[in-house]
Amino acid sequence: MLAAAQRLRRRDEFAATIRAGRRAGRGVVVVHLDGPDDADSPAAESNGSTPVRTERVDLPARAGFVVPKTVGKAVARNKVRRRLQHLIRERLAALPPGVTVVVRALPGAADRTYSELTSDLDAALVAARTRRPRRPRREGT
Repeated sequence: MLAAAQRLRRRDEFAATIRAGRRAGRGVVVVHLDGPDDADSPAAESNGSTPVRTERVDLPARAGFVVPKTVGKAVARNKVRRRLQHLIRERLAALPPGVTVVVRALPGAADRTYSELTSDLDAALVAARTRRPRRPRREGT
């Protein structure tokens, strides 16, 4: 289980991470990653944007989990959530302070083995950390 300081608890924390963070899906896992490391990314430097979310640097990296009913019944959802918590606990230390992560399980996650779930999560985290933010839409096109 994650420490209380490492968990996302409130709905607005989940919503802010999902809305503003970078998203990457691999296998049966979708990861939303948001945090101050966005300012260090090459994409943020190239477009001249200034970092907006640097006030969270003093917080530890935190994670939250979304396991919907489409994954299975309560026993299956809890099993998937516990597995994901165990996996993300080891990976939070590698993330910069102030980063928030929301891990969403997709249907079929309950049927995956532990090693398959591990590889899906690792691949999604790597993709979310290296993915560039979306370019803003141009007006008039």
